[in-house]
Amino acid sequence: MPDHVYELGGIEAGAEDFLAAVLRAAAQPIWVVDPDGLIRFANPAAVAALGYDSPAELLGRHSHETIHYEHPDGSPYPAAECPMLLPRTTGETVTSDLDWFFRRDGSIFPVSYVSVPLDMPDGRGAVVAFTDIEASRAAMLAEEQESLRRVATLVAGGAPPAEVFATVAKEVAQVLHVPVVELSRFDADGAMTVIGAWADRPHPFEAGSRWALDGATLSARISGSGRPARIDDFGAIEGTIASAVRAAGIRSAAGAPIVVDGAVWGMMAAASVGDEPLPDGIEDRLAGFTALVATAISNTQAREDLHRLADEQAALRRVATLVAEGATPADVFAAVAAEVARVLNLPLVEMCRYEPDGTATVVGASGEHPFQTGTSWTLDGPSLTAVVRRTGRPARVDDYADVEGAIGEAARRGGVHAGVGAPIVVDGDLWGVVSAGADHREPVPADAERRLSEFTGLVATAISNATAREDLVASRARIVEAADEQRRRVVRDLHDGAQQRLVQAVMALQQVQARTDLPPAVRPLVEDGVMLTRSAIDELRELAHGIHPAILTHHGLAAAVEGVADRAPLPVELDIPDDRFPTAVESAAYFVAAEALTNVAKYSRASTARVEAARVANELVLTVEDDGVGGAAPLPGSGLSGLADRLTALDGTLSVESPPGDGTRIRAAIPLA
Repeated sequence: MPDHVYELGGIEAGAEDFLAAVLRAAAQPIWVVDPDGLIRFANPAAVAALGYDSPAELLGRHSHETIHYEHPDGSPYPAAECPMLLPRTTGETVTSDLDWFFRRDGSIFPVSYVSVPLDMPDGRGAVVAFTDIEASRAAMLAEEQESLRRVATLVAGGAPPAEVFATVAKEVAQVLHVPVVELSRFDADGAMTVIGAWADRPHPFEAGSRWALDGATLSARISGSGRPARIDDFGAIEGTIASAVRAAGIRSAAGAPIVVDGAVWGMMAAASVGDEPLPDGIEDRLAGFTALVATAISNTQAREDLHRLADEQAALRRVATLVAEGATPADVFAAVAAEVARVLNLPLVEMCRYEPDGTATVVGASGEHPFQTGTSWTLDGPSLTAVVRRTGRPARVDDYADVEGAIGEAARRGGVHAGVGAPIVVDGDLWGVVSAGADHREPVPADAERRLSEFTGLVATAISNATAREDLVASRARIVEAADEQRRRVVRDLHDGAQQRLVQAVMALQQVQARTDLPPAVRPLVEDGVMLTRSAIDELRELAHGIHPAILTHHGLAAAVEGVADRAPLPVELDIPDDRFPTAVESAAYFVAAEALTNVAKYSRASTARVEAARVANELVLTVEDDGVGGAAPLPGSGLSGLADRLTALDGTLSVESPPGDGTRIRAAIPLA
């Protein structure tokens, strides 16, 4: 046999010239690499597909470094990790349903390929035959974009998270043609909770179920690495999830992380059953949906943070008002227990006083549980009440099943599953504890201790009988300042988190929109995506401005009120000094002006308005006047009523003069000290 005869798959294929002629005639792109990975042959179809003018431009070049040197996301792709070159060393055929090659001009296109070992005179090489699947990928992309658009519309409409998660699971299953899809949240206790699922058959991973990450399964890998992963055979994997997977007949699974605000929040997984393998590259396709899920979660969390902040501040204001009015400690304790139960959404709340004999007496309670007002308990086990007394710090119990002692036994008997507690410190001494618990298996929120501690300061104020005016004013001022700081933090989080991701999404969609080879069926979907995302950015900016405008923080009261006046539908004359005032004073004055001008625009039928601010003695006095119909009054529950409460917390006053037919004059006086 001549030296130049190759053997392809163990079958003599003839002379090299004959083999080259056959390969040249093939319509499918084909090339041959030698044992060193160098391109020894490329047929015309391969040359054209890769954007070269002649085979000579490819011959002798390293195949991986020429067409396979990066991942689609731009990260390096070492040749040692290239599966296409494996037949040279393993002698086994390698196939891929989805990979990405680079053309001569640097553009990337999707391919499927088969790489077959080829015995050559100087060792084993490989024959690679590939297919450009860009057209089929375009159709697939169009289907995915339509699915993503439906989910994006749901997110933009403010649908509840559970509905979004269920819809995403169904859409992914239908678009990717897989029988099982589930979304899970990684919990702080090392477990995961399924938050959405869809399947065409019974399976154990239903929404609401919790699973321990106790084996090297898909969820544990993604939680640990923060990267997509897949498992093609669960046979040798241990752990609770792997056992359930095998029992359900699931053969393989792939997943992608859900990353929210830079942290791995959860994952989305797709699974196959029976002998049907999962498609290659399904992890990358899942990632397109997880990004949208992350945006939905982030937006939802932002909205929930805003609502929660408003609820907490309203609850704190009610308790503070009760304390200021000189309510008895018993009334304050009962009110705090009720407010904590509502704000933290935890049904079991109690407040205890530590006694000199080592026991604890319940002085306030909410919910049906054994720890009712007037009962006394021995601190003989590692309960919340005992741990807080020993450490003087907030604490939590994630499961009362193993807590010994009288309190632990009573908790189990009363159906208490978990709880958190925060100390009540009066005049520097540990006085007692406020505890809140859950009667279900869901974990108590991670920040419950901090939120609970917001109330203990007010309880301590009531206990120490701080009805003296200066102490009360200082306490309420701290509440207002904390609320303003939280408002500013939420605005920063919105700007640096959700808004930045939405801007990046617009840029990415615009890059796709600018492509000249975009299929006609895809273009309107991309344009819809740009429009919806820009609309979401505008709404987010408007929402952030309403919470606490950045211009107030950076430029002061005059600039912030000027911005409100510019948006008013009538002329507004301003006379406000450019001076900076204390943060809490500026915030209170701004919200008075903004609420008053809003009321002018809505109700006064005025033709002009005027806002004036000035230092008078040791106060900032702000007035808002209009020439409208008058007759305004701060009704209970109205915006002006809330502003009056805010000013009261700063020892300020709000007055309204609005005789019928003679306009309205609102005056706010806020101490600068």
